[in-house]
Amino acid sequence: DMRKKATRLVRETQLDDIEAQMKDNFLLDFKIKKPFYLNHNHKEFYSEIRNTTTNMVLVDGPAGSAKTYIAIYAALEELREEKIDKVIYIRSVIESAAKSLGSLPGEVDDKFLPYAMPLLEKVREITSDSTCGILKNKGLIEAIPVNFVRGLTFNNCVVIVDEAQNLTKGELTTILTRFGRKTKYIVCGDAHQSDINKSGFSEVFQKFSTVECVDNGISSFRFGNSEIVRSKILRFICKVLGA
Repeated sequence: DMRKKATRLVRETQLDDIEAQMKDNFLLDFKIKKPFYLNHNHKEFYSEIRNTTTNMVLVDGPAGSAKTYIAIYAALEELREEKIDKVIYIRSVIESAAKSLGSLPGEVDDKFLPYAMPLLEKVREITSDSTCGILKNKGLIEAIPVNFVRGLTFNNCVVIVDEAQNLTKGELTTILTRFGRKTKYIVCGDAHQSDINKSGFSEVFQKFSTVECVDNGISSFRFGNSEIVRSKILRFICKVLGA
């Protein structure tokens, strides 16, 4: 009986090791779907993210202009190629990052889930439901509310700052000064759609739009209505609204 138990334990351990190895190999080989139509400006933005000399890319553009999609797409490619250890997604909570998560039930991860949905939806769109689940459970993609960034240091990762127009200059400064080694930042915002009175996005975007910044691996892009790919009607709506 003892021998049978020992044999069974060894077999179960071997099976666990094989399963873990299969999962690790799966993570290395997960498939990324071919992106939908991208125009020249989209491709320039994507290429700049993927450039080995790039440290940070900022983009200002209207809703539906594929800012977040391209950022996550490029970040997942960096992850698949093992150039980074994880993808970190940061954004404000509700309308203002000054609001706490206390008004929502559950632990921090549960509370922040509604604001992490853009990340998870696009990872599912770019890969698959199962891949998204594995990447999330393995901690290879992680969403963090801006309130929890202070004191952290980001190393060996791509940091995507989304809806940056809803962050104050102080909050953006806190995020950007978490910059560690072998890390890229992608800051996405829409200066015309800020939900707070003291957005710092436009000022920060302007400060990093210089030749000196380019020399230091920091680039900035502006998207317009021609980059809106979500739908034709959205392009028309943004035109009418002047957004």
